[in-house]
Amino acid sequence: MIVMKFGGTSVGSPEAIERACSIIAGHRHRVPLVVVSALGNTTDRLVESAAGGRAGLRQLDDLRQWTTAVGQKVLTGAAARSFAGYLNKVLQEAEDLITDSQGGEPFGPASAAVDAILGIGERISSRLLASALVERGMVASRLDSRELFVTEAQHGGARALHQPTRDRLRQVVPPLLAKGCIPVMGGFIATGVDGSPTNLGRGGSDYSASLAGAALCAKEVQIWTDVDGVMTADPSLVRSARSLPVLSLREASELAYFGGRVLHPSTMLPAIEEGIPIRVVNSRRPDGQGTLILAEPPPADPVVKSVVYKENITLIDIYSTRMLMAHGFLARIFSVFEEHETAVDMVSTSEVSVSLTVDRPERVSGILSDLAAFSHAEASPRQAIVCVVGEGIRYTPGIAARVFNALNGIRIRMISLGASRVNVGFVVDENDLEVSVHRLHAMFFEQSASPKEQLQ
Repeated sequence: MIVMKFGGTSVGSPEAIERACSIIAGHRHRVPLVVVSALGNTTDRLVESAAGGRAGLRQLDDLRQWTTAVGQKVLTGAAARSFAGYLNKVLQEAEDLITDSQGGEPFGPASAAVDAILGIGERISSRLLASALVERGMVASRLDSRELFVTEAQHGGARALHQPTRDRLRQVVPPLLAKGCIPVMGGFIATGVDGSPTNLGRGGSDYSASLAGAALCAKEVQIWTDVDGVMTADPSLVRSARSLPVLSLREASELAYFGGRVLHPSTMLPAIEEGIPIRVVNSRRPDGQGTLILAEPPPADPVVKSVVYKENITLIDIYSTRMLMAHGFLARIFSVFEEHETAVDMVSTSEVSVSLTVDRPERVSGILSDLAAFSHAEASPRQAIVCVVGEGIRYTPGIAARVFNALNGIRIRMISLGASRVNVGFVVDENDLEVSVHRLHAMFFEQSASPKEQLQ
């Protein structure tokens, strides 16, 4: 069997849902389990509704009208009426939570009520896609993911509990597959061990697919999205970017962490740890091979696989003569970031200074205030991290020299080389981001740079 996960853009319109149904029909011989994200930008609308209190109810009305229109184009007759009734029911649940739980006041960022509201998108999409498959002559059954995926009792992104999740999936899914039925479930949503609504956080639907694939010993986990797999660069920025046929888990994780838009690093681990490959495929071009992610792929050219970037970065420079020959100084610095629950992306140190980057600018003021108690610290906002990624970097001399040659004339604020041995990363001003990416892509993937790629 295989797991087929369809992202929001791959089910974001009636036409997209038709394509998804056709793709699923073409894979029936491989015994698919289908995992689906919320339709289009449904989750964003639900976030705005929860954050807006009573004012957010208008978002729910807009969502109801749009989703009803989608359902009417995808379904007919009794199926369309049944879906419309279900849609009204679950959106009423959201409205009740908003108006009753806090007297109509906006919710905080993490609570059981917010998780319940955000999970409505996947409940709707799984119901609609399952009904669409049935109407197109397939045997399909919608499963409630809240009854299958178990997490810790925390909100705003909970940690999955693998064993109870595995037990529930193995009890429910194989009997359906054995009968030729296509199970359809929403990704992202789960239930805490205390019975409260939870979700799997960023990349949650991909994570659901990976967890299901690992639990059910799938032959492959497919992530159907709107791009031709993992690319050599962001195609919206570099038009000559092309898809990569194979990546290692280490490469894919580095690409995802440092800005790759296709997969989040944690989503891949459950499947890859069980030796299950992950394939990223374009739902608009289903005949393509996409990108296959393996734990240990065979060596392959090119050495550099992709150029990725991460925007809205703040660079923090910390200086203190007390750092010289002193133990415990770095621990004191990082304890400040731990207290402010802020992850650090890149770090560079010298005898009396530390430079590091963070991507949560809202926490920077408090961090600087605490650092001032024992050092001089300055923040530079509107920076960007740019990385070239590839397993072969560790074995190939001269990669860093080619990077610096490509970036001649661009101010590099910070460099990271050798931490993972899979990437060369550096920090530049956001104004230099586009030129940096174009130049590096030209250096490693093209014969010559186009005029657009020259430094202005």
